[in-house]
Amino acid sequence: MLRVYSSYICGQASLNTRIVGGQAAPDGSWPWQVSLQRSGSHFCGGSLINSQWVLTAAHCFQTSTPTGLTVNLGRQSLQGSNPNAESRTVTQIINHPNYNSVTFDNDICLLQLSSPVTFNNYISPVCLAASDTALLFEVSLPSPQNLMEVEVPVVGNRKCNCNYGVGRITDNMICAGLSEGGKDSCQGDSGGPMVIKQNGRWIQAGVVSFGTGCARPNLPGVYARVSQYQTWINSQISSNQPGFMTFTSTGTNIDLSVSCTGLLPVPTTTPTTMTTTSTTTTSTTTTSTNTTTSSEKATSPTTTTPTTTITTTTTTTTTTTTPTTTLPPTTPQCEFPSY
Repeated sequence: MLRVYSSYICGQASLNTRIVGGQAAPDGSWPWQVSLQRSGSHFCGGSLINSQWVLTAAHCFQTSTPTGLTVNLGRQSLQGSNPNAESRTVTQIINHPNYNSVTFDNDICLLQLSSPVTFNNYISPVCLAASDTALLFEVSLPSPQNLMEVEVPVVGNRKCNCNYGVGRITDNMICAGLSEGGKDSCQGDSGGPMVIKQNGRWIQAGVVSFGTGCARPNLPGVYARVSQYQTWINSQISSNQPGFMTFTSTGTNIDLSVSCTGLLPVPTTTPTTMTTTSTTTTSTTTTSTNTTTSSEKATSPTTTTPTTTITTTTTTTTTTTTPTTTLPPTTPQCEFPSY
């Protein structure tokens, strides 16, 4: 199932003819990839999500002042000639209001460009995973001089929590990396996109956030989960909103079987329904008391006590449902372009 929440074309890379793992990406392979620079130096990546907005990581910015910040688009290399490149300054930096600089939860940020860009084969927006998407996704990597791409498998959140310490990985995060290490996103890639291809469209599922070291065994890279932020992103971009896409992947989620100390088991109890029918006979007694009072002496009360018997049948149906946890099925590989 695939649904598009925008009228314009997103996630199309007409010059991307193949997937290359850990090699230089051909020109135009990732037309939404941007380089964020201060004083001419690259410090973070990002992705173009419409003609005037870029999605990146909140931890890239210690201040909301955009002075000196430049967004470079359509660049294949950080040095030398880039005939298809354009640049824009930034007028606004919007970090997620619940970003936590200690835990890196909600590590997501929006940048407003000084003026819109015109789309072409080298500059165009990526689609974003919508809130009701059920999947695990694909990714981008190291930071040599040329734009690179790498393919890595997604790691389920239960396993990732076991790797990093239970409670460290929240529902706002997604992990990806090889168990033996060797391929991962690294420091210069912060803010860059993790993408998956679905029905001919590239959909951004993650934003490079954090990790322990780089490409270490059993310590996958951690990304902000884009599908958690559709409402927030749309609340910040009032017009020409990004293209959100939703789909459900199929397969077996092996993450359901993962366990470690402190990790709660996945509930497996099936729903049960209990129906109880009872017949109740109720006797109601009504007492009427007539009392006469004089200045000398009160007369004795006269009491009439009629008895009414009411029979009712009450059927009570109680449905008890034990909630089950549904985790998205695992998608085997991810793509992650980076400078």
